[in-house]
This record gives sequence, C-alpha cells and structure tokens, in this order.
Amino acid sequence: MKSSEELRNRLRSIDHRGYPAYKDLKGEYDFGDYVLSIDHVQGDPFAAPSRLSVHVAGRKAAFPVEYYDTYAKRITLQDHLTRLFGAQLAKGSMQAKGSGKSGLLAASRCGQEVLERTACRVCGADPETGSGKALSGADASSGHRNADPGRVILRFEAGFPARGRTIDARELEKMLFDILPGCVQNSLYYRRINQNKLKAAIELCEDQQYIREILPKLGLCAFIANGSILPRQSGVSDRPMEGAVPFRSPASLELTLDLPNRGSVSGMGIPKGITLFVGGGYHGKSTVLQALQNAVYNHIGGDGRELVIADASAWKLRSEDGRSISGVDISPFIRQLPGRKDTRHFSTEDASGSTSQAANLMESMESGSSLILIDEDTSATNFMIRDKLMQQVVAPEEEPIIPFIERVRSLYEDFGISSIIVAGSSGSYFHVADHIIQMKEYVPLDITEKAKEAAAAFPVFSSRQEKFPEYSKKRCPRPNGALKKDDRLKLKALGTSELSLNHDAVELRYLEQLRDSEQTMALAYLLKYLEISLMDGQRSMTELADLVEKQLDAQGLESLFPSRDVRSSLARPRRQEILACVNRYRKLNL
Repeated sequence: MKSSEELRNRLRSIDHRGYPAYKDLKGEYDFGDYVLSIDHVQGDPFAAPSRLSVHVAGRKAAFPVEYYDTYAKRITLQDHLTRLFGAQLAKGSMQAKGSGKSGLLAASRCGQEVLERTACRVCGADPETGSGKALSGADASSGHRNADPGRVILRFEAGFPARGRTIDARELEKMLFDILPGCVQNSLYYRRINQNKLKAAIELCEDQQYIREILPKLGLCAFIANGSILPRQSGVSDRPMEGAVPFRSPASLELTLDLPNRGSVSGMGIPKGITLFVGGGYHGKSTVLQALQNAVYNHIGGDGRELVIADASAWKLRSEDGRSISGVDISPFIRQLPGRKDTRHFSTEDASGSTSQAANLMESMESGSSLILIDEDTSATNFMIRDKLMQQVVAPEEEPIIPFIERVRSLYEDFGISSIIVAGSSGSYFHVADHIIQMKEYVPLDITEKAKEAAAAFPVFSSRQEKFPEYSKKRCPRPNGALKKDDRLKLKALGTSELSLNHDAVELRYLEQLRDSEQTMALAYLLKYLEISLMDGQRSMTELADLVEKQLDAQGLESLFPSRDVRSSLARPRRQEILACVNRYRKLNL
C-alpha cells in the first residue's frame, strides 16, 4: 500500500498530461486514519465518474457492536452513514470548472426507505466467535481477507478534473486532500457524529423488526400505527404531506404492541385472510394500499410510515397490458382460449389485461408471496369480477376467464395467501371478504357487519367456490446462448421504469414496489448473473431465487463483481422483484 504523499506526488507529476495518465493512480493509499482506494478511473472527463472507496478500521470507526450485530441493524447503520457522508460531500463538492464531470463528488442518494446498498458496508461480527466475517468481491481482492468487526467501507464517485482532455491534477488534489478528509472525519467516526440521531435510527429499526416478526404470531399480515401519516406530499415527492389526517384504527381492529424502545404503540392490525377497503373517491383507500405496498421496507424516522409494517413478501398485483409472458401456467384463471392456445404453458409477447394479471399472480405464488395487494383501479375488470347478468348472457362455457373472486378464498385456505383489496365500484367482494373497512375522509371505519347484511339482499356473484386447481409449478429457464461472460456487456437502467441487458429492454414500470433506481441497476446485474452463471435448464425459478438470495445474504451485491471494481450505487431488490425482472425479459428461454 502506498502513502498519501505518494499519491500527492503522482498527481503533481501527471498535471497537464493527457487524461489517460489518470489511470496510473489506481490503487490504495494510506491517509493515516483511513485508506483511500481508487478502484476505477474514468476513460475521459465525459465518461461515468471514477469510483473510489474509503476504508476505516473498526477500532477507529468505533461504532458500538450492538449497532451492527443483526442484519437489520447493520443495514440501518450503513444507511445512516451513507446519508451522513452524502450530506458532507454535498457541502464540500466544488464542482470544479472544467470538462464533463470535473469536480463532481457524489454518494448514493437515499430515499425514504432503508435499503441495503453497495455504497456502504459495515463488517459484521460473528456472534459465536466475535470475529469478522470473511469478505468477498471488492474487499477480499483488496487484501482484506478477514474483516475486522465494525470496519467501514464507503464507496462514492468522483469526476476527475480536466481542461478539455488535459489533466487538472491541482483540482483533484484539492478534492482528495482538502475536501474528502473532512467528509470522512465528520461521518464515518462514531465520536464525531450526532450519536443521539444514530441511536434513534437503530432503536426505530429494532421496533420495526419487532413488529415485522410478531405479525405472523398474532395472525396478522400488516400493522398501521395510530398517528401514522400515509398521504405523500405530491406525485413526485415521497415525503409526508403537511396537514394530513393522522391514521386512527377502528376500535374493532385496534391492538397495542409493546415495542422494545417506544413502549406501548396502538394501531390497526390487519388479520390474515381477505380484507376489503371501500369508500368514495379521494377518501384515502388507495393511499392506505400504497402505504402497505411500500411497508415491505423499513422507513426512516419522520417519514410518517415508519410504523406501517407489512408482510415482507407482499406483492402488488395489477394488470400489465403488453408485457411478455414465458411459459406460465395461467389455467387456474384462464382456460379454453380461442385457437386452443395452451394456458398451462402460456407464452405471449403482448399480453392482455386479464392474461397479464393472471400471469402476475401465478408468478407471485412462484416467488413465495403470502400477501396480495390489489386496487381495482389498476386491475382488469374481467379478471376481478363477472356479474350475474353477464353470466346469464354469456354462458360459462363461452367465457375462458375464471375471475379472481372465485379463487380468492381458495388462495387463502389452500395456500395461506391473504388478500387486501381496494374496491370503489363493485360490492361483489362483500360476499367473500372477512373484514370490510370503509375509508371516510381518511378515517377507517369497520363496516363488516353492515356490509354483510346489505350483501345478503343481493344474489351471490357465483355458485362456484372450489379448491384451487392443480397447476404446473416448475419452470426451468435455459441460458441465453447469445450472452457470454464479458464485462463489455452493456447494462443500463432508466429510473425504476426500465433496464436493458445487451440492448434488450426489460420494462419494469408496473413493478410499483421497486423504489429506487439503484435497485433497477442491481436487477440488471442480477439478470446478467442469472443468465450467465445459474440458468441451466434444470433449476426452477424458485431454486434460482433461493440461490441468489443465499448468495446475497452471505456476500452481498459485491459478490456479483469479480474484482474490487464494485459499483458504488446499487441497492438490493427483493426476490419478488428479481423474479419479476426475469419474467419480463423477452429473451427468457423456456
């Protein structure tokens, strides 16, 4: 390892040379209290910024072991440090004058959710031995075969300054020697940060995990604490709306939890089974559903939804016209298509609303989801319901669609899959719902008894409530022969709406629980990894998801990279989104 003075001398020796001379800086430099690693140098000032990382030894960072002794707390600590470091960079970034991205200093921009990111890694301690877990990827290749517990790795990007395509080393020297040390000192050392704020974040995490773990023991699939602020500021801001009506549970569903840190907290427990949210337009029923679909993640303090917790496997089900479907058995919902098209191994390049929603549901079962969230506004009507008059006019044998209402009960009774449904125009689901909640001016009212009495006066939607039929559960994708292990394969992400692998686009805009563009970029790398390294025509989709999750749990997203050149801006997606991405890949070979 070289010293920081050697880096300074190198910078001065290449000043005013051609931009490629920056490549000579790659390596690790000892700055005393930390190590600076220049992991990747951009090819020219207009290319993606260079990737750097700061490594702080555990004894110097000195964060309490109890702040990273569980997975959830470690992710919370990493999130907190990423936010602190990013704020420091924003204050110190000079955005030097020059070509392209000259002077840029940036770390991951965290949203309202707490996500596992490659931006920051705090090495955990083995609870049995107290020693650090062995690292892989960037950390192992850097010579750090055994991590010391509490060691902090912070990855960020820097635009190496230039005038035209001539190196401006003096400006880079300012960035690395004047700005960066203060950013590191004020964010990655326990003694220098606001310890009370970090403690509050860790304690909130403990409370959130307590709720998440106790839900199934209480027979619940979700919990919304009283006082939660569910509406968001606007369609482009995920911050809480000012002046919004705080959530208040109806008495019949209210329960009190004794949290580890906050003590007694009351709120609405949504039981497993079938729950229906109804009400007039703009009264808050879709707002509740949106809060629940995002409650698969922990949220930061002050978000308003920090104690809104749902089953971590919850899946927002909707129609998706035009999506690609590959070999999915949709026969439990759609059969006898014109032209004798096979619905037990259904494929199409341009799905309809009903076939897409049927495929989405069957794929969610494949991914292991045990809670389905549905809003009738984003559903195919003919998939959700078929009223009595339509049944009389169009004979059952002439209708290939078996609506969801005829399967929702068997989904729960046969597979333990609960449903939370938002409905504003059809009362047919009153017949099958276990609990019916009316949202009135953002206040929930339990109207189950009243709605059931009213429904008794109307004919039942259908006489069929049968056991969920047998279906094909194993799809084994084969690798795409056109893809090879090549670092030059082009990967690209467009927000949370689309990614591309080797110029093949994968549409993700209807995956509403994808919350961060860094998750999208991670999906691109995961899709590449699955196609090249794991798909073999023998492993099923479920087995592939299990393998990937096991790897990510043990080694993180860093394990997708063979060297220390780890992308500094990836966030981990859930297994549900990983499989959803694979299913939407039009080159999927089944």
